Amino acid sequence: MADETYKGEFYCVKCKEKREAEGNVVVSDNGRRMAKGKCPVCGTNLNRILGKA
Repeated sequence: MADETYKGEFYCVKCKEKREAEGNVVVSDNGRRMAKGKCPVCGTNLNRILGKA
């Protein structure tokens, strides 16, 4: 599988707001696709579940 990226809205738990960010798509241990990125404001790691692979 090619390196896939996701660009869109993530929810930042530290800022308590939705942020536009870009992240890499990874498949978690239970088979779900997740996008992992960084908050452009505070630098916290962001996760977004995209659904089953």
